[in-house]
Amino acid sequence: MAQQQEPSSKSGGPRSVGYPATEVKAEPKRRRLTAEYKLRILTEAENCREPGGIGALVRREGLYSSALTQWRKQRDRGVLSSLSGKRGRKATDPLILEVEALKKLNGKLEQRLKQAELIIEVQKKVSQLLGIPMSEPRTEGAE
Repeated sequence: MAQQQEPSSKSGGPRSVGYPATEVKAEPKRRRLTAEYKLRILTEAENCREPGGIGALVRREGLYSSALTQWRKQRDRGVLSSLSGKRGRKATDPLILEVEALKKLNGKLEQRLKQAELIIEVQKKVSQLLGIPMSEPRTEGAE
């Protein structure tokens, strides 16, 4: 940085004066405005009756007039009312998660059952072709 030399009144010699640091951040932080805030600003803008009232409101809040136009369109489409909830993932009930897991497991077991039944049918047909007598299935309790 360049420095200016300025005479000092007390010491008589020159002193170094640096330029002030810039106030603009390298990466500005983007504001996240809530739906409630947007609706409040829109109602304030609609209540401005005197000339220059909306301009004063926009300057006070640090907004652009185009933002008001976009927010009005969003409000008319119903987007702002749907944004009033919390952002992020929805809270899920553990019972719903368990039911979904059980349904998935049930589907896999049904597939395995169909495969096992198909294998048994093929074994029956092979034993008939080869003339091998089928043994009767055992039932519990009968010996």
